[in-house]
Amino acid sequence: MTVATVTMEPRDDGVAVVTLDRPERHNAVDLATAAELASVWRRLRGDESVRAVVLTGAGERAFCTGIDRSVSVPQPPSPYAMDDPLRDIGPKANDLWKPVVAAVGGMACGGAFYLLGEAEFIVADETATFFDPHTSYGMVSAYEAVYMAQRMPAGEVARMALMGTAERISARRAFETGLVSEVVPPGEAVAAAVRAAAVVASYPTEAVQGTVRALWAAKEAALTQALARAPQLIALGNRPPDAQAALFAARTPGFRVR
Repeated sequence: MTVATVTMEPRDDGVAVVTLDRPERHNAVDLATAAELASVWRRLRGDESVRAVVLTGAGERAFCTGIDRSVSVPQPPSPYAMDDPLRDIGPKANDLWKPVVAAVGGMACGGAFYLLGEAEFIVADETATFFDPHTSYGMVSAYEAVYMAQRMPAGEVARMALMGTAERISARRAFETGLVSEVVPPGEAVAAAVRAAAVVASYPTEAVQGTVRALWAAKEAALTQALARAPQLIALGNRPPDAQAALFAARTPGFRVR
């Protein structure tokens, strides 16, 4: 029996809550979860009863911690081609222009930024922390850094990407830098995100989706060009998978929350 790792719960107010449901893996994305996310976004395109979406993660420890470390993705033998299972997990990658509000509690790191980068805005509770572990494990932060460069000042993105696992951004600091639009008490992020999404869902849908598309267009050209360079930068800068695994296995606990 296949266990669903993404749930979608429509509400009476025009809002659907989409939940990454792998709390035992900190809501990390494996190949099945990636496929389910893409399927959910595609389904929501045609569901006229849903006019806004809240995206969150199950449990209290994490929103999402990126790709599951157990996933193996064979790569083509060319630095000009790369298979990335996370490229298609976001709503915009699946042509969904209904507004998406992310509700974050606990950790959001690494590949989580593929999702956060395609949300309209982010609500976080006070337990939320944001960080990017790539450089610590010998990997280039390309897609993640590009997505976050659309939401945060360049210096803040550079610090997060380069500090790796040594430093995490608190919910309050994320609010101060513009990554997060609202900080709420622990456990209240989904409720706050639903309240905001319900307001948006009450407005004429064509105007709302047109506004979402216009906002995305404002950054789309730069984003598209930057993402097009990511595969080559990763191919050139990443250590071999066995070396990455060794760095991951040798990690030591301890980090500073800023």
